[in-house]
Amino acid sequence: MEKIIERPHALIDVPMHYCPGCGHGIIHRLVAEAIDSLGIEGKTVGVASVGCSVFAYNYFNVDMVQAAHGRAPAVATGVKRANPDNIVFTYQGDGDLAAIGTAETVHSAARGENITVIFVNNAIYGMTGGQMAPTSLPGQVTQTSPYGRDVSAVGYPVKVCEMLSQLDGPAYLERVAITSVKNIRAAGRAIKKAFTYQTEKKGFSLIEVISTCPTNWGMTPEKAMKWSEENMIEYYPLGVYKDKYAEEKK
Repeated sequence: MEKIIERPHALIDVPMHYCPGCGHGIIHRLVAEAIDSLGIEGKTVGVASVGCSVFAYNYFNVDMVQAAHGRAPAVATGVKRANPDNIVFTYQGDGDLAAIGTAETVHSAARGENITVIFVNNAIYGMTGGQMAPTSLPGQVTQTSPYGRDVSAVGYPVKVCEMLSQLDGPAYLERVAITSVKNIRAAGRAIKKAFTYQTEKKGFSLIEVISTCPTNWGMTPEKAMKWSEENMIEYYPLGVYKDKYAEEKK
């Protein structure tokens, strides 16, 4: 029987540990498909930080480095500068990248480091029990905001793509989602473009992926996907926030 679709070679054929309905599995596949498509598996290095994504090194068929909490962009910078011919990417959640790792993210972007950042935004701290994250929505109920996020007390969510778009350093910033087939395909194209920009030495790229966390949201996978579509995408609009080279062509 002819195979219509199969597992990307850059994705190891082992069971994943993620919860049912978690978006990490889909995003892993999109990253692996981009690596396969560009033929860069043999020279790609991934940097996993702390959070639910910490075990990414069990799933990608590339060299992986473990970074301390929030420090993945700094580690990736070191790997890339020491080995400029390698393709280097980080894989990070919102509690990691947009909280303890904010400085590393901002300054690697400001410097225009030639790395690719895959940023998974599910609006909550997933691995450590579901606390409020920097990206949790106003009014969102979490373990540490049982009455909903009160912006008068704790401030507003951090919009990473909007924030980084004000810097001169980044080459490419796009926010995507995995809430539908259409959105998944668009996410795949964005991730591939980010890796392509790195192979072309164009500089820093970050792809923010709106994802789900059914377990800590207290929802079924189906309801979590719907909630993400109706709430997260409204607050975090999808689209390209910076494409330096597309702008230069105009």
